[in-house]
Amino acid sequence: MDGNVEPMGTETRTRDVNEGSQSREMSQTDAKSFFRKKKSLRARYAYGVIFLLTNIIAWLFRDYGERILPMLPYSRACGAQERECYHTMGVLRVSLGCFIFFFIMSVTTCTARKLYEVRNGWHSGWWGIKFVLLLISLVIPFFIPTDYIQLYGELARVGAGIFLILQLISVIEFITWWNNYWMSNDKKKSRTCSIGLFMSTVFYIASVCGIAVMYILYASKTSCSLNIFFITWTGILLIVMMVISLHSKVNRGLLSSGIMASYIVFLCWTAIRSEPSSEKCSTQKQASGHSGWPTIVGFAVALCAIVIATFSTGIDSQTFQFRTDEVELGEDDIPYGYGFFHLVFSLGAMYFAMLFISWNLGSLTRKWSIDVGWASTWVKIVNEWFAATIYMWKLIFPTLKQSRVMNHEGESMEEV
Repeated sequence: MDGNVEPMGTETRTRDVNEGSQSREMSQTDAKSFFRKKKSLRARYAYGVIFLLTNIIAWLFRDYGERILPMLPYSRACGAQERECYHTMGVLRVSLGCFIFFFIMSVTTCTARKLYEVRNGWHSGWWGIKFVLLLISLVIPFFIPTDYIQLYGELARVGAGIFLILQLISVIEFITWWNNYWMSNDKKKSRTCSIGLFMSTVFYIASVCGIAVMYILYASKTSCSLNIFFITWTGILLIVMMVISLHSKVNRGLLSSGIMASYIVFLCWTAIRSEPSSEKCSTQKQASGHSGWPTIVGFAVALCAIVIATFSTGIDSQTFQFRTDEVELGEDDIPYGYGFFHLVFSLGAMYFAMLFISWNLGSLTRKWSIDVGWASTWVKIVNEWFAATIYMWKLIFPTLKQSRVMNHEGESMEEV
């Protein structure tokens, strides 16, 4: 009997040892996944810094290319006096280099799904090799003939438009999420609902005040008919969005429409601010033009805004999965879509090029200016109208879809 007891005790100890080793292996695996995920999240900011640096390089080639290029090796593509490598052409060449780098990163990481894959390591590490790749990508465009750079400029307009659409969708999805959080029907969240109502009131008041201020600053004369039209149409869009949100069949509340109203008022303001300095409809522009410390600070803020907009859109890959069900990420799943992240940054390279040259391939821009000119004004105005259209369609579509389903069910019942 004693002989039987000893083996059973040995089996128990062996089982305990195996379970202990398995738990240690699992804890080690979890720790590795945690550090890999943390490293991946940190990598986003490194790419943001790279994108910011390329923006600064493009600005230097635009405004100070005449001083920079004599210090660089001669390139036949830059012409006899190297004029084809600064101003507009310089911006496009730097933009093309940035596009090449991030597009390569997008292609090489688009299939990454797990943290233990080699592609995750490529996205989160290997910075020395990627630095060399970035330098090569930025140098190559300065040896490309001007005709091909012009062609890239035309394509960059399309890419920048796609970027703006992605940005609008991301902003609208965020507004929808924020509205659902603060205006929940859960009784336990009565406090958050009251906060949501307060915020919606603040956003609407800010929108109305913004429209009034724009009338005073930019539409005080009857000769400013275009500005009057822009501001008035923005006010009409604000009212239409509010009415649709409060309709009994939609019933989405005021918070999302209030935030969206503030957003389109802001877009209208930036569009009017982008009008050429020669226009007489702004007393502020008459007095200061586009020079001085306010312009420099505004340029720096706009530069940071480009990077932030690109970064926030790039990490929002879940919005563009077009799935109705929520997907829970596992411990070893990548925290965001690497391929989409880099694709947005490649489109952002086209976008910052258009801002630096004011969407116009044939004209020169003033120093320390960004996104100024009639082309920029109309791009922003169309962007505003498109944003309002997408938002209103997002409000109406569920109701139309529901009524269509009900009509289809009614026809099926009649046939039976």
